[in-house]
Amino acid sequence: MKLDQYLKWMGWVGTGGEAKQLIQSGSVTVNGAVETRRGRQLAAGDHVVLGPDSGVVGENVASTP
Repeated sequence: MKLDQYLKWMGWVGTGGEAKQLIQSGSVTVNGAVETRRGRQLAAGDHVVLGPDSGVVGENVASTP
């Protein structure tokens, strides 16, 4: 699953445009590093943080195209 899709799937953003804006502004980290590529492919075990929200990508989510 791509990073922008994950943010929508988690319910942290309402639209893809909102996800794109937050990612490109440097508001999202993956495994402790700022990630600005909305198309970054997530893998099981990746830790994603957006403000006060955080989540760990599960096996079933990582395999979603």
